[in-house]
Amino acid sequence: MSVSETPDAPPASRRQPLARHGIQSSPRPFRQILTILGAVVAVVVLSVGAVGAFYVWDAARALSDNSVDIGDDVDQLPAIGEIDGGVNMLVVGTDSCEGQDLKLFPRCAHDAGGERNDVTMLVHISDSPRRVTVVSFPRDMIVPIPSCPTGDGGSYSAMSAQMINSSYMYGGLPCSVLTVEALTGIDIQYAAAIRWTGVINMSDAIGGVDVCVADDIKDKHTGLDLKAGTHTLVGAEALQFLRIRHGIGDGSDLGRISNQQQFMSSMVRKLQSDGVLANPSVLFNLATTAVAQVQSQQLVLSDSLTNPQRMVSIAMAVKSVPYKDIVFVQYPTVYAPGGGRVLPVTDAASVLFQALEDNQPIKITGSASSGYGVEVIGEAEAEASPTPTPTGSATGTPDASGTPDAGETPEPTETAVDLPSTISGSTAADVTCTQAER
Repeated sequence: MSVSETPDAPPASRRQPLARHGIQSSPRPFRQILTILGAVVAVVVLSVGAVGAFYVWDAARALSDNSVDIGDDVDQLPAIGEIDGGVNMLVVGTDSCEGQDLKLFPRCAHDAGGERNDVTMLVHISDSPRRVTVVSFPRDMIVPIPSCPTGDGGSYSAMSAQMINSSYMYGGLPCSVLTVEALTGIDIQYAAAIRWTGVINMSDAIGGVDVCVADDIKDKHTGLDLKAGTHTLVGAEALQFLRIRHGIGDGSDLGRISNQQQFMSSMVRKLQSDGVLANPSVLFNLATTAVAQVQSQQLVLSDSLTNPQRMVSIAMAVKSVPYKDIVFVQYPTVYAPGGGRVLPVTDAASVLFQALEDNQPIKITGSASSGYGVEVIGEAEAEASPTPTPTGSATGTPDASGTPDAGETPEPTETAVDLPSTISGSTAADVTCTQAER
């Protein structure tokens, strides 16, 4: 197993944002923790929510006014219907104190400034047949940071070895995009970033998500206090659940990622089975909430993602993907010498990204969690999963010879690519439960 080389650290004259698995001594609030809910919101909720935005064009203009250029030209607007081809979207959750409620985040009163992408996720929507793969990148993973634009025509110097969550502080959303593109070889067309209050408000608009905890969890760092069992989480409590690290698994960010993936899987199942994606009144509520988050600067979108028509087209491409074809994985890593930080395992990752490039289905062979954060306890009921859009050309029912007539579409016969066991993850069909800290 090969790992990426760890170059020498950059000169002290450059900005050196720090990030650790341990508790920060700085008064900066929750520096090492940020929610993943923004990812699901941006991929599913914001996209489908744009249906309502067609009826509030004045508010929707805020999307464009507050967007950022990530350097990818997506000029042609899609027709009404599914977007053509595949989609690659980067979604980050940041740790900024700007605009946060001091009652919920009292340490923001002493914030030293700065903003990091403590959650970084690449969302890949394949071309026909549609599949969704969400890749989470550990915040403490050491990677090269490429030269990034300053926003005024200049550029920041490249850095050879930094935490991936320093990319946002170094050059904003465009720099996080460039960093992940360099690491994965994937061309990213769309990007979004969300802050804490945006996560809380969008969670309220969704109406809560069911989660399972195997044991009582009480964490003084996040304030989360849950008894063993199933809970419907909304607002600030949902944010606490997504931020928790010390009270689950091995207490690391790796365990937290799988805990967040449980939340996302449950959220996907709710959005699909409850018919949210087909309910105009619910979509309108989500749309107006999303626009409000942009206006309050709790949500930032790339220029390419600000057109409601394009958002709807992306949403239509994912709304009928079967649970088993919605896969959440973690970029494979090993601990660096001395522990605490992690290094990318590039040979294992290349199998994953080659499969995505070749539009092949993937199969998880490793565990559900690299940090023992969750265990699979069951499988979502098949009837809750939507029927995929037919992709074949034949129709009909078979006659005596087994030849389909004019009403049947045959099932695809693709063979899934087995991912290396070092890649952990689960699908939306897997029902998982959070494990208390060992």
